[in-house]
Amino acid sequence: MKKVFWGGIFCLLALSLLATGCAKKTGTIKIGFNIPLTGDSPKIGEGAKFAAELIKKELDAAGGLEVQGKKYNVEFIYVDNELKPESAVLAALRLIEQDQVLAVVGPAGSGRANPAGQVNNENRTPMVSPWATNPTVTLNRPYVFRACILDPVQATSAVAFLKTQYAGVKKVAVLYNIDDDYSKGLAEFFQENWLKDAGNSVTAFESFGQKDQDYSTQLTRIVNSGAEMLYLPDYYNHVALIVPQAKDLGWGDKPIFGSDSWGSADLWSLSKGAVKGCFFTTHYAAAGATGATKAFIDQYQAAYGYIPDDVAALSYDATRIVLQAVQNAGVSGDLQKDRQAVRDAIAALQDFPGITGTMTFDENGDPYKPAVVVRVNDSGEFEYVTSL
Repeated sequence: MKKVFWGGIFCLLALSLLATGCAKKTGTIKIGFNIPLTGDSPKIGEGAKFAAELIKKELDAAGGLEVQGKKYNVEFIYVDNELKPESAVLAALRLIEQDQVLAVVGPAGSGRANPAGQVNNENRTPMVSPWATNPTVTLNRPYVFRACILDPVQATSAVAFLKTQYAGVKKVAVLYNIDDDYSKGLAEFFQENWLKDAGNSVTAFESFGQKDQDYSTQLTRIVNSGAEMLYLPDYYNHVALIVPQAKDLGWGDKPIFGSDSWGSADLWSLSKGAVKGCFFTTHYAAAGATGATKAFIDQYQAAYGYIPDDVAALSYDATRIVLQAVQNAGVSGDLQKDRQAVRDAIAALQDFPGITGTMTFDENGDPYKPAVVVRVNDSGEFEYVTSL
């Protein structure tokens, strides 16, 4: 593998500029971002864009991206997918055909990454999804990669943790978003793994729609089912409504466990602190971070005024993966040839030093990474508990 230019993240860019100050700029490399800047969860797109802009600032300060002895301007093109599958497809087509990007970061969630991934694959344009955890996103799509763990890993890790943390709990309920591939898929993976242990049961397996804000019917059934724990594999904007409603309807202090889609900077404020003490599986923990991860968190917080969530951190890694692949592959000026070369370079990455974990990709474009469990502490921070 070629030397990892991005390993040092912050200091190496400046050192590279000094070492290669005479490198002549030879053109522009375009990278697309298929992200939700509007819609039901705009914080997802905001985090992705903010993380990318930190990298862009570093590139500009270094005089561009050095690729095999030459400097290139890098242009980031952000297209809003509105958190809708059909918009994600249109965004992918625009980035590939109109904007002529070399590669695409995003979409983040599986509901958008799945259809957009098909478009990218058919057009032989490499795509790295930061946050799409459903296995089908990359399956049989050699041009599609991800920077996150998969739902089967997340579900298995959740069950393993719960068996230790809540050893006496046998009856669980699940409430998921039937309109979202991610939520539905993870709910099913969790149920399958939970029921593998004799004596465990799922007393209620309830669903809601994307636009719903009143969950009282489903939650009443869940409370009356005798469930001892509630599993919510749902996006933060729904969780922030569900948890307070559940408590108002008699759930009390029984445990509520979540998934990586809880990991938004807005979760605490939107839920008015109702999620305090809850655990969820995720990709990294900001509280207590060290090294390059802490450096990223500090830089992000200084620039934007809040701690970066999972999407921001994973988007940072996904963007760096693309740029590292460009450096390793080189640029010929033939767009389709270069797209193929970048795709091959991503697949060949070994032990890539991401801030969310070291990554090596398997034959499906999925990284080998552990799942992380965090707890929402009394200050609303996502505090590291364990890795599985």
